[in-house]
Amino acid sequence: MENNSQSIEDLRTIRKIMEESTRFLSLSGLSGIFAGAIAITGALIAYILILKNGAINFEKQGINLADQEILSVRWKMIADASCVLMVSILCSLYFSIRKAKREGKELWSPSSKRLLVNLMIPLITGGIFAVVLLIHNHFELIVPELLIFYGLALVNAGKFTYGEVFYLGILEIATGLTSSFFPGQGLLFWIIGFGILHIIYGLAMYRKYEA
Repeated sequence: MENNSQSIEDLRTIRKIMEESTRFLSLSGLSGIFAGAIAITGALIAYILILKNGAINFEKQGINLADQEILSVRWKMIADASCVLMVSILCSLYFSIRKAKREGKELWSPSSKRLLVNLMIPLITGGIFAVVLLIHNHFELIVPELLIFYGLALVNAGKFTYGEVFYLGILEIATGLTSSFFPGQGLLFWIIGFGILHIIYGLAMYRKYEA
């Protein structure tokens, strides 16, 4: 009986070692929580300070603006989104580094490299496509497009980290596709996709793996 227990324990240890060598497990649930909060803050800044009178439908608002004003609003929105992205990335790095140090793991490993490559290919593609949409004045499709490509990036990277990342990606894609049917409600779906879903995911991850 004791030998069987030891064998089971040995198998668990081997499985853990193999899993850690092929999957990046230093993602912190706190990263998701903070990323969601930052995304919602960015959306509120856009809603209150950039879009006059808190208008959530940019296309309807743009009808009453001069070309120069429309261009100014668009650049402010791009700057706002860029700041959200940069701060979110910095927070994710900080919490991942902290978790890796706490668990005695290397942050930069073969598994993290594979994760990064599979994550960045759809993200870079989506970023370039967003610029194309902006050039051709399809501003109302940028948020759906960003959500869809971000979801694809998570699905692509999900096999190299926690399985929950894959399912978050599926939800992001579904949110983006739904958003494409409501082109005037981009900020609302931004809050849902990049804000609320991230917070729910982060809380679930934190409770399951870190609490």
